[in-house]
Amino acid sequence: MLKIRQLQKQRQEQAKQSPEAAASSAANPLGKVSAAQIRLQKDVTELELPSTVKIEFPNPQDLFNFKILIRPAEGYYNGGVFHFTVEIGDNFPIDPPKIKCTQKIYHPNIDLEGNVCLNILREDWSPVLSLNSVISGLNFLFLEPNPNDPLNKAAANVLAKNTATFARNVRSAMRGSTVDYETYDRVV
Repeated sequence: MLKIRQLQKQRQEQAKQSPEAAASSAANPLGKVSAAQIRLQKDVTELELPSTVKIEFPNPQDLFNFKILIRPAEGYYNGGVFHFTVEIGDNFPIDPPKIKCTQKIYHPNIDLEGNVCLNILREDWSPVLSLNSVISGLNFLFLEPNPNDPLNKAAANVLAKNTATFARNVRSAMRGSTVDYETYDRVV
């Protein structure tokens, strides 16, 4: 009990001197580096991103939360800019990252709430997969949308039945228009 009070007092003193030091102390009071932190640092240093993908760390001290921007240079989504948030849990790499699209887009594998349907983020996740694998898979969804594993079934049905109509719907939705009574965010 005494040790807990000493730690609380140290945090209060650090908060007065340096808010950044207090935040890092609160996140890891014993100063130990977790297995998730070690693996995440390794994955981030080994990232090999294509020119169409950018990573942003809003807080450079927090590798567990970051943003991905994808600008497809070809395919249906060419010319769009798509934003994702990534949240890595303390149980990484046992558990996959949580990825969400921050925009409402017309895509068979991304629902209207931004949830992403990518097999390696669910049933095919394995601790041997890296962030590089996840980002490559996410990027690939824009090059080759998969109508066979949809979250947005309406978009998947259009893609499966009529690619010309699907292409028109994507272009219209990317401009912020309404498709099938649903208004989408402008991403071009």
